[in-house]
Amino acid sequence: MTSPDQIVQLFDLWKGVTAFRIFLIVVFYVIAWIVHRLAPRLARRMVRLNRFARPARQFRQERQTTLNGLIASAITMAAFALATFFSLSLFVSANTLIWVIGLFSAAFGLGARPLVNDFLSGLSLIFEDTYDVGEKLEVMGVEGVVEAVNVRTTLLRAPTGELYVVPNGDVRLIRNFSRGRFSMAPITIKLAAADLADAVPLLETLGVEAVDVLPNLLEPWKVISESGTIGHATDLTLLAKARFGKAAEMRPRLLALVQDRLAEAGIELVS
Repeated sequence: MTSPDQIVQLFDLWKGVTAFRIFLIVVFYVIAWIVHRLAPRLARRMVRLNRFARPARQFRQERQTTLNGLIASAITMAAFALATFFSLSLFVSANTLIWVIGLFSAAFGLGARPLVNDFLSGLSLIFEDTYDVGEKLEVMGVEGVVEAVNVRTTLLRAPTGELYVVPNGDVRLIRNFSRGRFSMAPITIKLAAADLADAVPLLETLGVEAVDVLPNLLEPWKVISESGTIGHATDLTLLAKARFGKAAEMRPRLLALVQDRLAEAGIELVS
């Protein structure tokens, strides 16, 4: 039969073990917090290793900024996950802990599938060069500039100033304006039907010459009629391809060039 003194001793021993475990748990999470604070610096050092790669395979500055955010948040998530794992290991055996974690993961995966999907999609962005910080995107009907990317969300700043938080798991169809190869700069002119025979060859020849005159024009434009109808007057559209992002500033010069050449040929535009 256990004596009162033995009970007191066991109670004191239990208190000592419990206090030590609590101390270890605090240590684990303090270490995780320190890793969290150091994560941005660690991520930058990891990304800088890319400077030893061949010049053709080195990351752009925008890509480096994106990877810094993604890797830092991944390090933070791993640090707190390990702190939780080691804390639980103080109370249960390794085999039991593995079995419990497996069972919990299965239940958590079913109950929090969107959250898990967000994390997995965010981790995939580390290896896929889909978009970077500073690029203009359209995602789920939302248009804006990427301000930050982490393993769970992407932050988009709309042109009107609002900040959209887009879960990475919902990023399916992405329209990346910043990686376009060209911008369309179509212009439409109205001509009298009697001038079409002279105007069309002139405009086709001018399209070839315009490539040298307008540096941002990528290739000769195409002369088309979008309506396909003719009467006393008809509309002609010049489909011009400009360097990406240069269409707006090239269009006025394109209009002036066309108007001057038509005026030289005695062809008047119909208002």
